This record gives sequence, C-alpha cells and structure tokens, in this order.
Amino acid sequence: MASSTAKSQGSLRTALLLLAPGLIVLLGAFLIPMLYIFLQSVQDEQQRLTLHNYALFVQDPYYLQVLWRTIRLSVYTVIVTLVLAYPVAMFMAKTTGKLRGIVTFLIISPHLISVVIRNFGWVVILGEKGWINATLIKLGLIDKPLRLLYNELGVVIGLTDSFVVYMVLSIATSLYAIDASLYKAAGILGASRLKSFLTITLPLSLPGMIAGITLVFSLSMSAFVTPALMGGTSVKVLPVIAYEKIMATLNWPLGAALSFLLLASTYALVALFTRIIETKRYKEVFSS
Repeated sequence: MASSTAKSQGSLRTALLLLAPGLIVLLGAFLIPMLYIFLQSVQDEQQRLTLHNYALFVQDPYYLQVLWRTIRLSVYTVIVTLVLAYPVAMFMAKTTGKLRGIVTFLIISPHLISVVIRNFGWVVILGEKGWINATLIKLGLIDKPLRLLYNELGVVIGLTDSFVVYMVLSIATSLYAIDASLYKAAGILGASRLKSFLTITLPLSLPGMIAGITLVFSLSMSAFVTPALMGGTSVKVLPVIAYEKIMATLNWPLGAALSFLLLASTYALVALFTRIIETKRYKEVFSS
C-alpha cells in the first residue's frame, strides 16, 4: 500500500513538473493580463470602481449593432468555409500518400505569408480596377465595376481565406478515422452513395465539423486585421472598435469592457451551439 501511494505521489510530481512550464506561460501571458484588463474595465477614467462601461454597451444601440454585425459576419464565414472545406476534406480522405501531402501543403502554404500581405493581395484582386472587375468588364458582363471591397462581402472573403484551412484540417481528421469497411457494408446492403454519405460520412465527420466551426467562429469574432483592411471605415466590428477606444481615444476602461464583452459573447455562443448539437440526433457520436 505504501509503495503504491509513493508511486502515485511520484507520478503526480512528475506530471506537475511537466505541466509547470506551460502553466507559467499561461499565467504570465494570458491570465494575469486578462485580470489586469478586467480591472481596467470596471474602472472609470478616475480609477473608481464602476459598471458604467458595461451599462453603456447595453444602453447604446451603436455597440449592440456592432456586436450583431460581428456575429453575423462570423456566421457567414463559418458557412462559406464549411461549404468550401468539406469537398476538399473528402478528397483528402479518399487519397493517400504523396497526393494527400501535396494537397495539405497547398492548403497550408498561403498561411506561410503574413495575413497583412494576403489581405493586400485581395485588395488588388477585388478593387474597382482589380483583376475580377477588369475581366468582367472586358468580357462585357458588367458595365461598371462591382463593389467587392470595403463592405461585408469583402470582409467575409478575407476571413474565409484566413480560416478555411482550420475547417479543412478539422473535417479531414474526422474523415481519416472512418473505417472503410462501413462503406463496403453499406454497399452490400444496397445503400446508394448519397445514403452512405448521409448515414455514415456526415454523422462520423460531425466532431470534426464542430471543431472546425468552433475554431472558425472564434477566430472570426476576434479578427482585427482583415476587417480593418478589407472592411475599411464602413464595416466596423467589435475588435476594431475596442482597438480604437484603447489606442486612438485612449479610453482604456471602455476598450477593456468591449474586449471582455466580446470574449463573453464568443464563449456563450460557442457553448450554446455545442450544447445544442451534442444533445440532438448525433449525440451518440460525441459520447462514443
């Protein structure tokens, strides 16, 4: 008994030693700064404790509109990335060896370039004199340039370009784990390809879809560079507003409150979505 207790205590100490570097980084780089920002959010400019900054957010329709726009653009991005990523993930799951590696490299390689450079590339492509408008006008399909930038469409395009890789890899990981014998059994029982997809592929890939949706939605909610560059002054989202309050107007308390409200909104929506999915038809997939 004593030897087993000593062994368990030794394993616990080893685990704590292994976790210590990560916990120290997490504490110093995340928890302490977040606590400092929270304290800033419940103070006024004279450093008196108050909830005025949070009350202002609720009472001012402008901030509520910005929050709704941020959520809406994030949902649009999730939908577009899901539609684009699922066929690519299925192709990756059906291939093996070098071809899968090539496809994976092609998906990841754009992210070796700074997001700022990629966004400026989209500005060149989507601008009034950009490649898309110039081609459409040359073909006689349009008379005047389309407005593809500095609106919600431009922001969604930029966010999709930035985050589609997370959706592809998340779904592909789930598809890799599906046993090929399930498809053979479905074929023997007379199931069509559509039926096999609806009853095998889709349910078993749902955990990867949920992981991808969670990642893309969270990253889109907190995105700053892409909305700032491709949305301009006409499409304000909450991270941009928080940045402006802190860096431009030096209103740290209000900017900190907006940051925490953004964090709380993102967490609440992700938790609600995950809870709804896991308690419905495919809850067995998550419990297995």
